[in-house]
Amino acid sequence: MIQVAKVVVDVPSKGTDRPFDYLVPEELIGEVQLGSRVEVPFGPRKILGYVVGISLSSSAQKLKNILDVKDILPPLTQELLQLGQAMAEEYFCHTITAFQSMIPAVLKGKYQKKIHLGSKAIPFDGAAEGLQQLLEKKSSCSYEEAEQLVGRAVLRKLIQNQSVLVEEHVGDRVTKERISWVRLIDQVDIRMIPARAKKQHEVMQYLLNDLKEIPLPTLLAATGANRQTVKALEERGMVRIEEREQYRDPYRNASFVPSVPLALTEEQQKAYETITKPIKEEHYETILLHGVTGSGKTEIYLQSIEEVLNKEKEAIVLVPEISLTPQMVDRFKGRFGDKVAVLHSRLSAGERYDEWRKIRRGEVQVAIGARSAIFAPFTNLGLIIIDEEHESSYKQEESPRYHAREIARWRAQFHQAAVVLGSATPSLESYFHARTNVYSWVTLQERVQGRPFPTIKTVDMREELKSGNRTMFSKDLTTSIQETISRGEQVVLFLNRRGYATFVLCRSCGEVANCEHCDIALTYHHTNRTVRCHYCGYTENVPTSCPNCQSEHIRHFGTGTQKVEEELGKHFPGIRVIRMDMDTTSKKGSHERLLRSFGEGEADILLGTQMIAKGLDFPKVTLVGVIAADSMLHLPDFRSVERTYQLLTQVSGRAGRHEQPGKVIIQTYQEDHYSIQMVANHESETFYRKELLLRKQHHYPPFCGLFTITISHTDRVLAMKRAVEIANLLKGNNGYEVLGPVAPSVSKIKDRYRIQVMVKYTHDFEVIREIQSKWRTIEEWPKDKELRIQIDRDGEIGVSANVHTQHREISRSHS
Repeated sequence: MIQVAKVVVDVPSKGTDRPFDYLVPEELIGEVQLGSRVEVPFGPRKILGYVVGISLSSSAQKLKNILDVKDILPPLTQELLQLGQAMAEEYFCHTITAFQSMIPAVLKGKYQKKIHLGSKAIPFDGAAEGLQQLLEKKSSCSYEEAEQLVGRAVLRKLIQNQSVLVEEHVGDRVTKERISWVRLIDQVDIRMIPARAKKQHEVMQYLLNDLKEIPLPTLLAATGANRQTVKALEERGMVRIEEREQYRDPYRNASFVPSVPLALTEEQQKAYETITKPIKEEHYETILLHGVTGSGKTEIYLQSIEEVLNKEKEAIVLVPEISLTPQMVDRFKGRFGDKVAVLHSRLSAGERYDEWRKIRRGEVQVAIGARSAIFAPFTNLGLIIIDEEHESSYKQEESPRYHAREIARWRAQFHQAAVVLGSATPSLESYFHARTNVYSWVTLQERVQGRPFPTIKTVDMREELKSGNRTMFSKDLTTSIQETISRGEQVVLFLNRRGYATFVLCRSCGEVANCEHCDIALTYHHTNRTVRCHYCGYTENVPTSCPNCQSEHIRHFGTGTQKVEEELGKHFPGIRVIRMDMDTTSKKGSHERLLRSFGEGEADILLGTQMIAKGLDFPKVTLVGVIAADSMLHLPDFRSVERTYQLLTQVSGRAGRHEQPGKVIIQTYQEDHYSIQMVANHESETFYRKELLLRKQHHYPPFCGLFTITISHTDRVLAMKRAVEIANLLKGNNGYEVLGPVAPSVSKIKDRYRIQVMVKYTHDFEVIREIQSKWRTIEEWPKDKELRIQIDRDGEIGVSANVHTQHREISRSHS
């Protein structure tokens, strides 16, 4: 029988962005499956590719053979193959790029398969006798060596019968963890053991008690024997000691307190019933769970997942990377134990790979992780939860530039599953879709156990300056910190800026120390007395004189977390401070270690950037101080006000989550700005109504979609020339508006000049398809090796049909 595989090869270019036909050799028929990673000849090279189709014929005249299949179990399911092809279309990327984003990074490296004796004592036939002898002697051999000894067909049969096991060795850096197992040899006679060898008798009796095989450490612990005892039994031919692979489990030595479902409040019960209805009925639905901070959203997640597991289905829980704290993992592991896999960037490459394999092999039913966990290769999804759904980190900045919310909806529709978007401060888009019945909507307006919301006070720092206070701490905040610590309680201080000072300036001529490679000021870091670019990483020593005028009057301006830490030491002698920012949490385990120290009372103040603004729940935190609420308010981004509101609301929610009431002090130079006032007054609905009105007036999402095309080049003139050509190509259609070209706020990064063209479009598929067609034209233009063109889509295609009519209905209902 002739079998032809359609393979997408790992060559990310427009000319190769299609399936190529390859002949499946007879010995590989049955091994080559949809989603398999295969090695194929491509020109003079051997490269990897993914099988996206299998047929019995091909229009090509002469086909090359597939050389090898890299995996026993294909890494991509049929669903993920379809999703990858859809992503390539929607996000203007190559199909191979979409596929690569779905699998662990280590699968893209060097690859080797090894053969070990299986755990089941199935007799070998004559053809396999040589392999058995080899494995008894060497413990393992390469897949190629085994195939040469017995032939591919026999080897496949042995693998299926579990007479031998295949172990996948991926990459040079990621070696698998191994553990010794003890396997009982069939038909042994323990009378052959001398009577004086009592410990050997004990071990054998333990193994004969229907165990057959057991990890060596477990056996030694259970019997009190030592390794020499077991080794002696192996020499007598009664047991076999085998080295086997063991999952690298980052939580192996962690102890999780088992938990049981808590009684739900009336609000929580209503939300639970809304979420579990589509799960029980097995139909697709997206639900916005809009619950205030401390309202018990996580308990609803846990009980909804329980319902999914009862139906023998699977669940994905997405959490922003900075919120994926030990507390969050504890709650899920404590409730579901070994059914949970955890995926996040703070794991080693090997740990992430092993957690992914547990999912792919069907050994776990729940995956909790950051953005990329949305691609967890489950095959029977019942629920996808996106916690803190408003977080910008759910949008991928590199190709493919997807939003996890869109991928979640696509997968849920495929599986007829439910999507839950949870947040105390939902994105304006999700709020709008809930208001217009595109999403179902449930609200939690009360904190659990009726706990009061924290009192929020704003402090006008202009008035502080007038009264002679030139420090970064207002009188109110200073007094509140002292009182809180004197009561044995804890404080969280938030500043959304790391480093010591925002910039370094010459007071004689006004020259600012800028990055040599980017159009951005360097940030001063006090600990090693350097200035650093937070875009490209360029670092240099602090200048002692001005390079422009040679003046030595150099001063640091602005405030970063390092400077706040130093000032805290001056104002509150003896105070214990833990600082959390990108500088202090870069090492593996440091994030967890710092939070654990604070939770155990080893510090009075937790000072940090965005990573402390959400997901933290400490009983003794009763005061939250925001050092500078204005830092994000006027960034050149139409979402800057929305994000300021969300961030201030989230960080305020860290106070008073348990028995003691909470207090929040927000320091600002713009006390009368509506976003800050509405945070202080807990006016959520008013904020969303006002911001929606402004978005409509200026024609921004959710009332349109945006394409941002970024053109970059080492030559500023050539970058602008190509940007003008792109803008002219796109103009002339009434269905969308072309803005630019214009230089963005940071016009140079890593020695590349950047120009942007923006397209505002209506939610119309025909318009989108025309833009996609013109993008393909741009790809055909003559190549320039220094030119890069990127396109990024902002706006959910096809979610709502007539947004302007729907907004009028919302406005009328509110008024």
